[in-house]
Amino acid sequence: MIKSFVNPSPETWETLSERPKLENDSVDKRVSEILQKVKEEGDSALKFYTQNFDGCDLSSLWVSPQEITEASLYVSKELKKAIKTAKANIKAFHKPQCKEEKRIKTTKGVACWRKQVPIEKVGLYIPGGTAPLFSTVLMLGIPAKLAGCKEIIVCTPPQKDGSIAPEILFTAKLLGIEKIVKCGGAQAIAGLTYGTQSIPKVSKIFGPGNAYITAAKQKVQQEGVAIDMPAGPSEVLIIADRSSNPAFVAADLLSQAEHGVDSQIVLVSNDPSTVEKVTVELQKQIELLPRKEIVEKALTNSFSVVFETLKTCFEFSNAYAPEHLIIASKKAESYANLVVNAGSVFLGNYSCESAGDYASGTNHTLPTHGFAKSYSGVSVDSFCKNITFQKITKKGIENLGPTIEVMAAAEGLEAHKNAVSIRLKSLKK
Repeated sequence: MIKSFVNPSPETWETLSERPKLENDSVDKRVSEILQKVKEEGDSALKFYTQNFDGCDLSSLWVSPQEITEASLYVSKELKKAIKTAKANIKAFHKPQCKEEKRIKTTKGVACWRKQVPIEKVGLYIPGGTAPLFSTVLMLGIPAKLAGCKEIIVCTPPQKDGSIAPEILFTAKLLGIEKIVKCGGAQAIAGLTYGTQSIPKVSKIFGPGNAYITAAKQKVQQEGVAIDMPAGPSEVLIIADRSSNPAFVAADLLSQAEHGVDSQIVLVSNDPSTVEKVTVELQKQIELLPRKEIVEKALTNSFSVVFETLKTCFEFSNAYAPEHLIIASKKAESYANLVVNAGSVFLGNYSCESAGDYASGTNHTLPTHGFAKSYSGVSVDSFCKNITFQKITKKGIENLGPTIEVMAAAEGLEAHKNAVSIRLKSLKK
């Protein structure tokens, strides 16, 4: 069902860890064309692509207040309750991330500190298509609100009738977000980057997406807008030993495979029999899935690996740097210190990845494609910038001034030195 490897040498790990690739050249070319057209034509280009890609002819790009209000009627009481529970948990986890930093006296008379300041205008991309991700509204909207962003613009692709999934609209309203644009794909990223007649230009763009979204986000960084991370197709790596539950492991693997045909799932174990049992469970469970066709295609990108020791399993995982890492073991927490590279980690047989996707509290917008080696998942910090402050008194410049003079002179920057010297001389008068 999935490719299997036994004790591959470390020299092969980089190749083994490669993610599924689309035709990058064609993706890049198409994305560049879309970005340029939106930059030049604004709203008309957004409407053109929305009709071309989504089959929807829009008179207005904005979701109306009436549409937002009426959306609540189409969301069940059960789901409303679930969304509110998830909101409470996510807020509880993220709220402590808002912090006031202390002033540090680095030298007598010298004080330095940082101030956390929200990014004023942010754009949130919410995937639609086959699975409208209203949960991503929670994951991006809650930290944006906690950070204090003044303007939050949501972009999400419409259905053919011009509607937006009511779950997305209900969740947005629950968070106090009412600026929602009916636009998806690379064209939405372009609209948020350049601004159009309708959409204001933002300073930072957030949200996961397919290869086109990822390519667009990476390209617009050169246009003066920041992005959260290069978040592309979803992935999970599970380290399982003999104490794991094969049915649980299989279910977790399939939960990621159903995200899309370019998703990747990886099973790593020190026990061949565990891999065999999980493979049997995969075959059983896949037959029950409504998104079976998507899952089967994702499995062609996926594989299992057996190593002799758990230590090597973790070394491979760190080389792979998964978006999601599940340690399916009764002793999972004792292995946690072996994790170096991962977006989000799930410890133990009952810590399913789905919990992090929806309601445990942690954020599900995470680095993929090996970027967990250098990026963190979304947090309140992602929606802020830190401005440093310093205050130097007369005593402070007396104490620190000679040090600065020596260093500036050594670099040949006499104006820098003079900015200190002139102050020191004034104190001697």
